[in-house]
Amino acid sequence: MKLNTEANISDHGMADLQALLNLFSQLMRPEIQNAKTNFGRTLANYFQKRLCRPVDEPDAFLLLAVLIPHFSPAFYDQIFVEYFGEGNFPELGGVRGKQHRGILLTGEMLLYLYCKKDLSLKQKMYRRWFSEEHWLFNESIVQLEAPALGEPRLSGKLILAQEYVELFLTGKLGKPDLGADFPAKLISTQQQWQDLVLHPQTYKQVENLQAWLDYGDALLKDWGLARRVKPGYRVLFFGPPGTGKTMTAALLGKSADKDVYRVDLSMVVSKYIGETEKNLAKLFDKAEHKGWILFFDEADSLFGKRTGVQNAHDRYANQEVSYLLQRIEDYDGLVILASNFKDNIDEAFLRRFQAIVSFPLPRAGERLRLWQLSLPSALELAADINLKVIADRYELSGADIVNIVHYVCLLAMAEKRQNLNKEQLILGIERELKKNGK
Repeated sequence: MKLNTEANISDHGMADLQALLNLFSQLMRPEIQNAKTNFGRTLANYFQKRLCRPVDEPDAFLLLAVLIPHFSPAFYDQIFVEYFGEGNFPELGGVRGKQHRGILLTGEMLLYLYCKKDLSLKQKMYRRWFSEEHWLFNESIVQLEAPALGEPRLSGKLILAQEYVELFLTGKLGKPDLGADFPAKLISTQQQWQDLVLHPQTYKQVENLQAWLDYGDALLKDWGLARRVKPGYRVLFFGPPGTGKTMTAALLGKSADKDVYRVDLSMVVSKYIGETEKNLAKLFDKAEHKGWILFFDEADSLFGKRTGVQNAHDRYANQEVSYLLQRIEDYDGLVILASNFKDNIDEAFLRRFQAIVSFPLPRAGERLRLWQLSLPSALELAADINLKVIADRYELSGADIVNIVHYVCLLAMAEKRQNLNKEQLILGIERELKKNGK
């Protein structure tokens, strides 16, 4: 019997997957021999288009096999009964899920589907697929679940990362949601670089970060610095609240077309011994090899100075800091720590930062620029409002100025006005200063 591989694998969507599923179903027939080559070429082409990297036939087979339960839940049950008869299929492997009623792929099952009873091929594919160096596992695209105590390693389920399930089903790589398994939230901005007002020296240092995002990979690979320089880049942003630290992180991601995730430290730090390390492991395991920018805001609670060891709690707290330090050093992307004060951060971290960027409160000229950028053109200013005088007199951060503008615009809109008088502006400024305890 000849295997028909003339499938239409072109665009995204379920039609393509169904065509591959039909080919896969044919391939399971016992009478088909040596048919993998043509099928593998078609399959590898499909996954290569979506992953934008070379995918050979065995890895394409693995990806389809682990993807099947996500779009055809009954497939393995039906195919096994049709071609192998009724039974529990112990030789094939496979497990049932807690809620999913169909058969789920295990390492044992993958080897059987690909190798049948060819023992030498099984040994070869075991060494290939289940080594730590294999890119699908190393980049956490596929995971082999740890088996129950005492059971064979390959009896664990093979799990496809959810964002890649979405990529293969919809053509778009999914984004992880904030939750217990990923304690970080995607942040973005509608602002542009011209909307950011910083001290000139701060701008210069931020431009250096942009240069790393643009050329960091080439520096390591093309210029051969990978032997001497660790991957990734670590930087501290420090300065008072509202001076542009978060906005700068978001703009760096926007300009480099990289996702920026702000880590929710309340979900990371735990009073229970060992839990903080587990939460950090989930974060870094998910982020590894994605090129994401990790932004730790108000980082003092996690990156603060270590204490002297006076009890078991202190010892474990210091272990958590050491673990975090190691994971940050091994991370291959940009890690930004933000703090109000540089001196609050443990020196062990500071020594390993490539850059420390100060975000001071804006000076008078910078405050004037912030006022000009923040006030909407639809709001007419009274003749007695001199923004230069306002900027010179009141020491405010960029966030303070935005809050004031927001307040006075709401007042004007509620009163059906499109103008702003000096009294209202001063009221807004005094309200913001009082809120900040000034």
